[in-house]
Amino acid sequence: MTRLASVAGAAAAVLWNNVVLPGSGLGPYGRAVAGGALGLSVVGVARTAGYGVDELGLSESALRSGLRYGAVASVIPLAGYAIALSVPAARRRVPTGDRATDVAGWVGFRIPVGTVAHEELLFRGVLSAMLRRGWTPTTAYALHAVTFGLWHVRAARIAGDPIAASVLLTGSSAVLFEWLRRCSGSVVAPALLHLSVNVGGVVAAEAVRARTVD
Repeated sequence: MTRLASVAGAAAAVLWNNVVLPGSGLGPYGRAVAGGALGLSVVGVARTAGYGVDELGLSESALRSGLRYGAVASVIPLAGYAIALSVPAARRRVPTGDRATDVAGWVGFRIPVGTVAHEELLFRGVLSAMLRRGWTPTTAYALHAVTFGLWHVRAARIAGDPIAASVLLTGSSAVLFEWLRRCSGSVVAPALLHLSVNVGGVVAAEAVRARTVD
């Protein structure tokens, strides 16, 4: 039953992000709020179902460890962005995409709430706990990675990225996020890394655009 529940939860997550949320008719901020609300809601459901705060990576006792692991891990992408911006050859390789019209709202709300809180509470919190209850550690890692990769299919289509490569890349990142969560005992660790990668990417892209305009 535990295995069935974990697979059903994984399938529901993929359906939510690729079909339900995009089809809701909500704007960017509405989707961010809905995502954050879902993350909190599934935590509440998991707690009612008997999952402890330690299992969900939400215990206060693990907060310091989560902050420590997350801070150290976050230095790597931030340093990478800084180096890329300082070296002309590397700066030209920074993906810029379409110019953002609301950078402050993106980095101050949509990424922290609609991406990081949404995904970390759902994946490194609830889904991680469900998978670890029902499967061996290796299988749980694999299922976690596959689900996180498939979660990004629609985003890859919108961006025009190769879907298989995007699934592989995001699935691989899930292995790192989940490793941080297990080592630290807290979802805070992967959340900080996730935040630094996404926010750093937006800021780096804006910096490249600003240099180009100048």
